[in-house]
Amino acid sequence: MSTPTPDRFNEEKNTFTIRGSETPDLDAGVAAIRNVLKTLPQRSGVYRMHDAKGDILYCGKARSLKQRVANYTQIKQLPKRLQRMVSQTRSMTIVTTNNEAEALLLEAQLIKRYRPAYNVLLRDDKSFPFILLRSDTDFPRVQKHRGARRAVGNYYGPFASAGSVNNTLNALQKLFLLRSCTDGFFKTRDRPCLLYQIKRCSAPCVGRIDKDGYAELVGDARDFLAGKSTKVQAKLGAQMQAAAENMDFELAALLRDRLKALTFVQGTQAINAEGVGDADVFALACKDGLIGIQAFFIRGGQNWGHRSFFPTHTADVPEDEVMTSFLTQFYEEVPPARQILLDRELPEGELLGQALGDAAGYKVVLSIPQRGDRRRLMDQAKRNAIEALERRLAESTTQAKLLREVAELFDLAEPPNRIEVYDNSHIQGTNAVGAMVVAGPEGFRKGQYRKWNIKGNEAQTDSDVGMMREVFRRRFARQLEEAPDRDADTWPDLVLIDGGKPQLGAAKAVLEDLGIEDVCLVGVAKGAFHGREGREVFHLPDGQERMLPQNSPVLFYLQRLRDEVHRFVIGAHREKRAKAIGASPLDEVPGIGPARKKALLMHFGTGRAVRNASLDDLKKAPGVSAGVAQQVYDFYHAR
Repeated sequence: MSTPTPDRFNEEKNTFTIRGSETPDLDAGVAAIRNVLKTLPQRSGVYRMHDAKGDILYCGKARSLKQRVANYTQIKQLPKRLQRMVSQTRSMTIVTTNNEAEALLLEAQLIKRYRPAYNVLLRDDKSFPFILLRSDTDFPRVQKHRGARRAVGNYYGPFASAGSVNNTLNALQKLFLLRSCTDGFFKTRDRPCLLYQIKRCSAPCVGRIDKDGYAELVGDARDFLAGKSTKVQAKLGAQMQAAAENMDFELAALLRDRLKALTFVQGTQAINAEGVGDADVFALACKDGLIGIQAFFIRGGQNWGHRSFFPTHTADVPEDEVMTSFLTQFYEEVPPARQILLDRELPEGELLGQALGDAAGYKVVLSIPQRGDRRRLMDQAKRNAIEALERRLAESTTQAKLLREVAELFDLAEPPNRIEVYDNSHIQGTNAVGAMVVAGPEGFRKGQYRKWNIKGNEAQTDSDVGMMREVFRRRFARQLEEAPDRDADTWPDLVLIDGGKPQLGAAKAVLEDLGIEDVCLVGVAKGAFHGREGREVFHLPDGQERMLPQNSPVLFYLQRLRDEVHRFVIGAHREKRAKAIGASPLDEVPGIGPARKKALLMHFGTGRAVRNASLDDLKKAPGVSAGVAQQVYDFYHAR
């Protein structure tokens, strides 16, 4: 057995990497870890364990790195899961931090980035939607927002889903008549749009409301989003009463409708959270080895939706550790509420609250509700967690049965863990796009969908067969580069191709050229009864054809896979086509920005006229200097 040799500790960066033996056994892993201990400091930090290829197996944090890492050398005290991890460990990377709270936050960042095989993973890492009330204009816009929060304004959220945001936006439009249009649309209006006609906007774009009046509406909207709906309700009631006393019945009717909308919103809250203020509520349920976590988002006493999460890699992991890891990853991109209500005591709850508070810039408290509204809310979260987990288990059982039947249908050795489905879309060869969707035991893996712009490098773009050939060559040639040993989970167990024998033959030929012969290919065609659901014919590479009964659950499942790739590729094609419609030949000219492009088009009328213009004519265009004119002329007339 070779003895690992440690590198020198980098005091400036507080990092070092230690390479160990590549012998695939437990002793080699323990030797690599023990070698790390020789130079580990008694400081807080984060450690990463790597396998022989350098892939990250596990990310962990520690108050004392030396003491924590030493635990991995006590093999008999480790669960089987960690013993397997140690047996694969061949190197470690260490990063020291100023304190344990920093280590906890860094650990969450690394887990989200690298998704190690032995860490609890938050599989649903889709960003959460917010409501943005802009504050950088005289007439602020209210809109849905995802992603980085760069715009100036107030952000309200997170909301559990886009549906929750849309419902709240509809309420804001009815209640406060705030504009939702883009700035460009707002500046070019010369008459009110339809939203004004249906009483969902106050039409500030054409002066139907002044700046002060609109500012009052914005203030009411902020009060509503901050949970002060009772205050807004009292104000609207008083205004309606005053309008009626002044015989302004039209205004009174408008205020009555707004008041009715507010009352309706208050009555549609599915969860009674009055008096709770701002809180995130989490409850965990466990059954048959699967863990589900239910989250409620309460802001200002209003329910902003709930969502179920099912973290992965939780086998043999204590529930408290699962909850802690889940929360650190969840709040990596989502700002925490000031109070986080949990259904259990966490060993590192105080540390977690400190870390979240340091990152957010305000105090965050984790607590277990014992009585009152908070306790009733937690009981409801627990009940929802159990029900969601039971539904998930039922779906998993059904899905597992379907995958077993798919394996039997296509003579697979075992149920497929990764199914890839391919299709392409174009209109007479223009804006050609190829696409792949991925499915597995847990459903569609939308984060692994891919699309390709077909450039006709090896086939005409108006040929479905040629397009499929190009997609497969690009997809699997890259796959061979990234995972030549075929041990990555990005290798498919089953490939479905939307098309008949020609498309299947093209895909098969590409894989054979690349030396890939063990991937199951199946072509899905509509058969002789073209256009009739349930008459699909499944073509196999050896020439066999198979059909399923019209009421077969496996057929419905395969149709759902095909329909998903249809949806995805058509959406990609439409997006590409929409961009092409707005494109201009001048977009290709280097150094020509929007202002000069507009000046040239306004002067010459069309892009073709610009291309055919002489140098003297280009110089006459307003806002175009002699140098720019020469640049445009040289671009189109270079030999």
